[in-house]
Amino acid sequence: MTFTWTPHRFSGGALAFDVANSVVLRFDAERRIDRYADPVALDGFATAATRFCADKDLFGPLQPVAPENRPAFLNLREATDRHFRAEALGHSSSGHLADLLDAASTLIRRHPIKAARTPLDAAAARSALMLATFAEPQRLKICPNCQWLFLDRSRNRSRTWCDMTVCGNRVKASRHYQRQKKELTP
Repeated sequence: MTFTWTPHRFSGGALAFDVANSVVLRFDAERRIDRYADPVALDGFATAATRFCADKDLFGPLQPVAPENRPAFLNLREATDRHFRAEALGHSSSGHLADLLDAASTLIRRHPIKAARTPLDAAAARSALMLATFAEPQRLKICPNCQWLFLDRSRNRSRTWCDMTVCGNRVKASRHYQRQKKELTP
């Protein structure tokens, strides 16, 4: 099956969230899909993030994660998800933060700050650290449809879905269908 990184896959509002969201249906063991399980998809993520990520201007062109750094990068992805998911749910823990800091520092130590092209793993680590010090934690949210993490950048903090054109429309269409079905049932 061929997979393409589309703008929807970058609806997290920050590179660290887009990386964490690379696991689709994270909490459904039977249907869970890790988009980074395919090395070609993982390599393609750097190019797509350079084009679609909300943080693209912070990091410039991204280069793929070096094979020897992939285990540390995946560790960062999981630490990012655990920490910010707990934050969004109001269950923050010093253990989750410590794991995130350890994972980020491991990757940052491996790369110079000013390289011609920033390695994806270093950029994701820096993005996670910026989010960890974010002054408005109430803007960290979880999409009620797909469970992805996202940063609510709306003026009044009212964003509900990671992407209105995908998750928002699915929820609204489902509600409409249920109302229609209920009205037609005798």
